[in-house]
This record gives sequence, structure tokens and C-alpha cells, in this order.
Amino acid sequence: MSNHIWVRAESRAHERRSPVTAAGVAALRAAGLRVTVEDSRQRILPIGDFAAAGAEIAPEFSWPNAPTDAIILGLKELPDDGTPLPHRHIMFGHAFKGQFSGARLLDRFRAGGGALYDLEYLVTEQGARVAAFGYWAGYAGAAVSVLAYGAQLQGGVCPAVHAFDNQDDMLAALRAALPADHAARAIVIGALGRVGRGAANLCEAIGIDVTKWDMAETASGGPFPEILDHDLFFNAILARPGTPIFVGPDALSAPRALRVIGDIACDPDSDYNPIPLYSEATSWETPVTRVADAPALDIMAIDNLPSLLPKESSEDFAEQLLTHLQTIGQNGLDDGVWARAYATFRQHCPA
Repeated sequence: MSNHIWVRAESRAHERRSPVTAAGVAALRAAGLRVTVEDSRQRILPIGDFAAAGAEIAPEFSWPNAPTDAIILGLKELPDDGTPLPHRHIMFGHAFKGQFSGARLLDRFRAGGGALYDLEYLVTEQGARVAAFGYWAGYAGAAVSVLAYGAQLQGGVCPAVHAFDNQDDMLAALRAALPADHAARAIVIGALGRVGRGAANLCEAIGIDVTKWDMAETASGGPFPEILDHDLFFNAILARPGTPIFVGPDALSAPRALRVIGDIACDPDSDYNPIPLYSEATSWETPVTRVADAPALDIMAIDNLPSLLPKESSEDFAEQLLTHLQTIGQNGLDDGVWARAYATFRQHCPA
């Protein structure tokens, strides 16, 4: 059993989040765990705070040379360089749903003898996720969509976006992007979930009237002309068999108030995509895809939205995850959520 957690730096561009905070490091050490934190040129949380909490500091991107019994903790994908992976990794692997890049990742674990404990598959016995970024995905996705709406009102297209130092800075930017007398209306589908609540709360914070729908309102299977009566529509429902079409091609030629779709769930390549108007995710550099003119209709579909608010999303996620990291000090990765995550890994990557 290893009691060493190694927090790696994130290599993905724009990724400033952290799965642990300095307070979390102190709690992990109190639970009997050794903690190493890599330096990082882009992490939102200062490395000095981690050192003050008792973490050992390692150079950025040095995790491949960590002791083989260390547990490597990160968030997003590893550099796709094909090297074997001998460590046990805790991260979002995106490897269990048939993704092409996921197959390559599993091959690397198979070659190195390591294991993936996917954060998406850390679940209770009832199957509920124990830690998620969903609320801040909804909050930030709504924010970018509002920026796109504001740009439209000025006759333009949403410019590149960047991470905000904190929530107050984001709200100030949104208020500056909208006319003081705006009367925008938004509709959220999936409003009872974490993602939907985040989107609705962002709108309410800047004075946008919100219609909140969930399963009851969409049980009829559509069509849903009410969506077209709103200026903004936020989809917070993951695509799956049976998901109805919320906004389809017919909407492009129909009378509509709708100007921006925030597809926060972002499943453009799914056969069950409820917004079959686009085929690729958007990016920080190009936040929207324009799918209609006269009047304009933009779709926002960025796939790493919580990174736009790295401080708040890190603190929230780290707090959710901490309790489960602490159990590693007593039981290693052989019990509870970790055992279930390992079983999922073995299902997709047999020994």
C-alpha cells in the first residue's frame, strides 16, 4: 500500500485548476499521507501555499520519474506521447466510452502495468458521482454564452475568452457586455442538476430572467417551440438514447427570438445530440459557431468550461474529493470508491 500522493502539473493549455488545495494538503498529511506537489507555471493556486502546508515540491512535469509506488493525481489528459504508464493515475481519462484517444491511453497503461482511477467513475454504491465540476461548467458556460449574446447586440461575434481570476471579475465583464436596459430571457433544460443550477444562477446574478425546465417539461419528446421564444438556451442534459431533439434544423428557418445556444453538455459527435446543428466543439480562441444569419444564431460548446473559473472550481472540487483521498491513508486504493473505479478500469483494460 502506498501512502504517497504526487500532484502533477497540468499540461493542457489554459488548464489552471488543481484537484487539491493547500488546506487539503494539510488534511492529507494529517491522515498519514506523504504529498508531493509539482511546481506549475499556470496553476491558479500558489506553490508557496502548498509548501507552507507541508507538501514536498517537485519540478514541473517530473511525475514520469516519480517513485513507481506513488499515486499520480491530476485532472486532465496526459501528453499523448505513447510512453508506457507504470504508475497508478487518478484523473479524468475519457477512455471508457469508445473514444479513439482513450484507446491509446489504455494501451499505455497496459504496456506499463499501471492503472487508471477515473475521476468520472468515482461513485457511491448507488452509482452517484462523489466529485464533479458540473456546477461551474454550467456557470461558466452560461457566462460565455452571455458574452456571445452581448457581442451579437453590438453586431459582432464573441471574441476569444480567457480564465477569470475570480467570480466577481467574471460577473463584472458580463455586466459590461450587456446594455443596462437589456431584457434578455433564458431557458435552461436540466435545471435540477448541478450543471443546470450553475447556468441558472449565473443568469440570475446578472438580471437575466430564467425559465427552468427538467425531465417533466421534456417528457413529451418535443417539439419545443417555447425554446425559440427565449434569447438564450442552455442545454445541461447529457446525450443518451431517448434524448429528444431540443433545437433542430427546422428552427433555423422558423420565427425565433433565440440568438445563442449554450450546449454545456457538449456532445456534438454523439448519435443522440439534442442540438444537431453543429459537429465540433468550440474553443477558448473561437468560443462560438455561427449556424444561422438574419437573425444570427451562435452555438457555444466549449468542453473545458470550469477552467474559466479555476479558483472557485478548484476549491469546490477539491473539497468534494478530499474525504476520499484521505481514506487512501488507511486503506490504500483497495476499498470504497477506489475499488469500484479500479473494477471499471479492469472492465475496459483487462490485465
